[in-house]
Amino acid sequence: MLATFMYGPGDVRVEETEEPKILQPTDAIVRITLSCVCGSDLHAYHGGGTRSGIARMGHEFLGIVEETGTDVQTVKKGDLVLAPFVWADNTCDFCREGLHTSCRHGGAWGSGDVGGGQAEAVRVPQADGTLVKLPVPEDSELLPDLLTLSDVMCTGYHAAVKGRVSSDTTVTVIGDGAVGLSAVLSAKLLGASRIILMGRHTDRTNLGVEFGATDVVPERGEEGIQKVKDLTDGDGTHVVIEAVGFKDAYDQAFGVVRKGGTVSRVGVPQYQDANVGFPTMFFPNITLTGGVAPARAYIETLLPRVLDGSIHPGKVFDRTVALTDIAEAYRAMNDREALKVLVRP
Repeated sequence: MLATFMYGPGDVRVEETEEPKILQPTDAIVRITLSCVCGSDLHAYHGGGTRSGIARMGHEFLGIVEETGTDVQTVKKGDLVLAPFVWADNTCDFCREGLHTSCRHGGAWGSGDVGGGQAEAVRVPQADGTLVKLPVPEDSELLPDLLTLSDVMCTGYHAAVKGRVSSDTTVTVIGDGAVGLSAVLSAKLLGASRIILMGRHTDRTNLGVEFGATDVVPERGEEGIQKVKDLTDGDGTHVVIEAVGFKDAYDQAFGVVRKGGTVSRVGVPQYQDANVGFPTMFFPNITLTGGVAPARAYIETLLPRVLDGSIHPGKVFDRTVALTDIAEAYRAMNDREALKVLVRP
């Protein structure tokens, strides 16, 4: 079968590799029908490979169950299923607390003896806890929307939930990538009446407005901070969602958060040091929260919204490529020619 590998910075290859096999009675084999490239994949694209060499890529996918281990009960051959971006048993104490990313028996795609999701098929450990059966046909027009529940929509929702967004809060979202736009949509779902989107790519911020942003601030740095202050009578907003992961975005978040407010950080940090001192957090009583999203914890909440057409998070996909052309997807996203790219076998 074909699978995607990262050999080094910018060196993405699709190569033949062994078909996955059932190794544990709790495994399933899924034939992947739709996957995508994540913004976090670009970190590997810039740095290349892994410490041990070649990286197996992809952590967002849906597909058809092809085979199950003897202990698997909740899915069967022929089911259309969605996989969140980590696999988990969904039964341990951390999972029961909604922290599937810390599952005691879980792990990451492309790690150990588990393949990546940018491939034709993958072995799914802990299939009962990981896979979510989708009640739609294989050719449903909702598949791109449903695929976002593997990561990006749930990550945006996690940011809003951790920030305690409600009808009583104003919100600033920093970043007009797929996660930032999903955070806008999530803030709207949770009732925020004012959502300021900080981004400078018009096609993306236009989608942000469609998703619920009430204001767009293209300026960055001190100029952007002042613009948000001007829009909020000098106060800033109750919640700031940082969906970029760079130090400048982190600093900007603390520039626009209201006293007593919350910064919810879900952009994968590309820095080691961050200001958490007296003037930044302690004296103004700012809460810093966020972190990696336990997508599996949110799927049951968001799935009905997708199925009834209340939300269409799949609009973040603006290009589709064949698996054999996935290197072009990485290039297009890296060069800001595409927001998020769907990948079909």
